[in-house]
Amino acid sequence: MFEKVLVPLDFSVYSQKILDRIRDIPGIQEVVLLHVVDATRPSGLVWKNGHPQLQNTQLLMAEKKKFLENLGLKVDIRTDVIVNAITQGTVAHAILETAETENVSLIIVGARGINPIQSLLLGSVSSSVLRHAKTNVLIMHFNPAGGIAQVSSGPVHRNLFSKVLVPTDFSRSAGNASAFVKTISGIQEIIFLHVVNRVESQKDLEVYIKVAQARLEDMKHEYINTGVDVKLHVLTGDPTETILSIADEDDVSLIVMSAYGTDWLRELFLGSTTFTVVRRTRTPVLIIRTGQENNNS
Repeated sequence: MFEKVLVPLDFSVYSQKILDRIRDIPGIQEVVLLHVVDATRPSGLVWKNGHPQLQNTQLLMAEKKKFLENLGLKVDIRTDVIVNAITQGTVAHAILETAETENVSLIIVGARGINPIQSLLLGSVSSSVLRHAKTNVLIMHFNPAGGIAQVSSGPVHRNLFSKVLVPTDFSRSAGNASAFVKTISGIQEIIFLHVVNRVESQKDLEVYIKVAQARLEDMKHEYINTGVDVKLHVLTGDPTETILSIADEDDVSLIVMSAYGTDWLRELFLGSTTFTVVRRTRTPVLIIRTGQENNNS
């Protein structure tokens, strides 16, 4: 499933929280730990010319490596120092480049606001990674209150993949994402959600809801005798608000969404339903990339 995972580190409490949940990732065997320093900024100048701070970072990376190796994982560590933004790009670029070079199947990054007032803003690095990655991306959310990190509103010990919300607009890519979810081990409950957000008349609404319900029932049928509980929702309203509401009401451990779609699950860009859900939710979100947006129908 997610055999090789890239985890960028900034040595914050949030980074450690991600590592604490790393065993929840299905099929994980190898972890690439990456620390990137932008030495082009004034605060990063101390990283040039072999500053002792770089040696301290290497010690911290070794400590995290040992932590993961004790969990039975293979670990590779890398430290990149950007000294020329023109030739080396940004921190996000370094993460994306490493993900492609290492051929990882998942990138895990944290989503943190700049301050409590801006807690709904997705960090610029995470935002760029989310939009431009060529592989799957898991955005981990934490409770900003008091600076205390928590993976979800549910019990800390609950497996990340135990209760999964899967919104679908019935596009091909959304279907591919749903099929991908079926291959993930450890899921106890899946909630499939379709949101009706525009119809011409009440009669059209009734017909559309009936058709959508039937399509979700077909998806549920695929889980017969798998031991996975499946719950279905066909609701009307704004897709973003509905997804956020269901995620909270049903206390899901993870939201899984396609990076592409044709209706309200459009390609990831500012203002899209997927991007807005990632930015505003308090729940971890897994973005699945199983194909290209031009393959939708």
